[in-house]
Amino acid sequence: MNTTVDNYLLAGCGRCPLGNTPACKVNNWQKELKLLRAIVLDCGLTETVKWGVPCYTFNGNNIAIVSAFKEYCCISFFKGALLQDDAGILTSPGENSQAAKLVKFTNAKEITKQAPVLKAFIFEAVEIEKAGLKVNFKKISEHPVPAEFEKRLEQDAVLEKAFKALTPGRQRGYLIHFSQPKQSKTREARIEKCVLQILKGKGWNE
Repeated sequence: MNTTVDNYLLAGCGRCPLGNTPACKVNNWQKELKLLRAIVLDCGLTETVKWGVPCYTFNGNNIAIVSAFKEYCCISFFKGALLQDDAGILTSPGENSQAAKLVKFTNAKEITKQAPVLKAFIFEAVEIEKAGLKVNFKKISEHPVPAEFEKRLEQDAVLEKAFKALTPGRQRGYLIHFSQPKQSKTREARIEKCVLQILKGKGWNE
């Protein structure tokens, strides 16, 4: 086992001021996180830490992560959208998520009960990597472009060229980010804040 995961269980991910304090959410799910960890390790995956949380890989490819949130802990599969979910327990981490799927837990009994299903997911995820399968993401053309951003691009040819030169993932990220606010003024403000990032060839959260 990777000792850095032991450190995660003791001090949390370190991404907020609550890390290494009694208020860290990792402390609320100690038993559950250890159970999830044991299940994944029993399937022969390699344990490491990425993004501050336990990450499990096969031949260098990301398979799953185990993490704690305020209201639940979970195991998340990077290509969960490709898994066969007969039990109907996989959920999306967000409304715009296309690849990742996770299973939420609020107590240890649920994890013990679902252990066979989780192992089946893990073994299937490994086979998906062996086969080189990819998630079919929506094309950029399938994402709606907010009217405010479309207008801004029409007014600024340099910005339009820079946006089109971005990777599909970065373009997708901006379109989702710009579309989230309900009010037009808020969408316009977000767009203006991101203009420099787009011109630099970076994503909105980089």
